[in-house]
Amino acid sequence: MDIQQMWEKALKKTEIVRSRVQPLLTFEATRMPYIFLAESALNIGDSVVRKGKVLVEKPSIVLPDNIPQFDGFDFDKDLHVGEETVKNFLFVRGIRFPSYRYNNRTQSLDVREGSLSKAIDFFSDKLQKKEDVHAGLIVGPEDCWQFSVLIFICSMIVRSADSDIQKLLDDIEKRKRYS
Repeated sequence: MDIQQMWEKALKKTEIVRSRVQPLLTFEATRMPYIFLAESALNIGDSVVRKGKVLVEKPSIVLPDNIPQFDGFDFDKDLHVGEETVKNFLFVRGIRFPSYRYNNRTQSLDVREGSLSKAIDFFSDKLQKKEDVHAGLIVGPEDCWQFSVLIFICSMIVRSADSDIQKLLDDIEKRKRYS
């Protein structure tokens, strides 16, 4: 499967079951924990559970607009394409990420006995009981999980844009008053 087919598959099959309630932080790094669920390709009838977090932070060097850095997404290993290929692929399709570092760390990768719908119910209930406002619950295809996680990140960036703009304007106004 080529990168275009993987992207289309992820777009069709990714579902953000439970979005992160807590917005992205405007002026500091944001930790975005997630639970990614997929039907297991090896153990039919079971579910793959990938728990991880993406740290969204400003890079230590100033980058031009729309030049994100993706670390820990295993594009080479799993998708057999380089990070630059993925960035160019997204850019050509009009998908722009702010020039931040998106550092993905998978904390665990397990197979859970039972159907995907049972896994969704289990983790939805678990996050609800813990009143976890930070973690997202994502369902998507196992073989292109990276794109599903990027779709989740994009949805959070879009959701946070209005409040980010207001915070930036407030910060500018505050600086004017003190100068």
